[in-house]
Amino acid sequence: MSVIELRDARIAGIAMLAAGAAVASTGVHPAFVCPLRALTGVPCPFCGMTTSVEATLQGEPVAALTANPAGLLAVVAALVLLIIRVPRVVVPRVVLIGLLAGMWAFELNRYGVL
Repeated sequence: MSVIELRDARIAGIAMLAAGAAVASTGVHPAFVCPLRALTGVPCPFCGMTTSVEATLQGEPVAALTANPAGLLAVVAALVLLIIRVPRVVVPRVVLIGLLAGMWAFELNRYGVL
């Protein structure tokens, strides 16, 4: 079973929310290139995450869900972790694998690979 320590999750959450807020407030979308997609034409499970987080922080949940539903979930999880104080967060490995598989299936469908 994988265990994520809360302190690390809080730091990651703060960093993600700060970066997302900076992108959302400046209107400058960073041009990240997915190495997998650039080399093979196949999107990775994380394609669309920056767009999704940015849209979530701009209050556009439909655009966020369209880009990558996990981005909206990541913002919600980061906010919850910043508000609720728990000693640790336990995430079973099977949940992480299932989440990644679902994210990848979504992206493969979105880009017409499936």
